[in-house]
This record gives sequence, C-alpha cells and structure tokens, in this order.
Amino acid sequence: MSKLKESGYRALVVVEEIGLLIIAIATVIAIGFEVVQMFEAKKVTLADLLLLFIFLEVLAMVGIYLKTGKLPVRVPLYIAVVAIARYMILDMKNLDTLRVLGLAGTVLILTLSILAIRYGHTKFPYKETKDN
Repeated sequence: MSKLKESGYRALVVVEEIGLLIIAIATVIAIGFEVVQMFEAKKVTLADLLLLFIFLEVLAMVGIYLKTGKLPVRVPLYIAVVAIARYMILDMKNLDTLRVLGLAGTVLILTLSILAIRYGHTKFPYKETKDN
C-alpha cells in the first residue's frame, strides 16, 4: 500500500506542476493580448496597468509555489484587493452607493486580513521542521 500511496502522490505532484505551467502560459498569453490592445488603442489607462499588475501577481504566485512548494496566503489576497480596485475603477459610473460601500468594506476586510497575517508571521513565526 505504501508504494501505491507514493505513486499516487507523485502523480498528483506532476498534475499540479502541469496545472501551474498551464496557468503561467495562459497568464503570459493574456499579458501579450493586453499589451497588444494598449498599442492598438494608443493609450494606457489605469485599468490596463492594474490588470497587468494582477497578471504579474499571478505569475509571482506560480513562481513562489514552484520554488517553495508553499503558497503564501497573502498573495491571493493582494490579487483580490487589486481586482476589486480595478472593478471599482472600471464601473464607478454604474455603481450605486451601497455597492461602493460594500466593495470598500471588502477591501478594508482584505487589507486587515493581510495585516493580521503579516503580524502573525512576524510575531509567531513557524518553527523549522526536518521537512522544511
């Protein structure tokens, strides 16, 4: 049974790495499309820059995961904050007051979560184990 578990684990690791490679390739392609669109429009907007920042954060997240085998919880939270900011910038004219307050509250909760996680990591660092 141990060899079966080990084979299953190795198969999952391979599938995981293939999935991460697909995400990285798709993100690079999306960056290319966005850059082409900016050249065609002959202007760069804040929404374009925020979208490129989101793409770069996704690539950084994939890189961190491939390098360390761990995914810092803060990285997806950063991506979420930027994505909400981008959404608010793009649809500001169509958002009613209640939705703007809800989105602002969401950003506040996410940023407080990031601060709490960061504080926890500095005050209560993980103990090194033999596996790390």
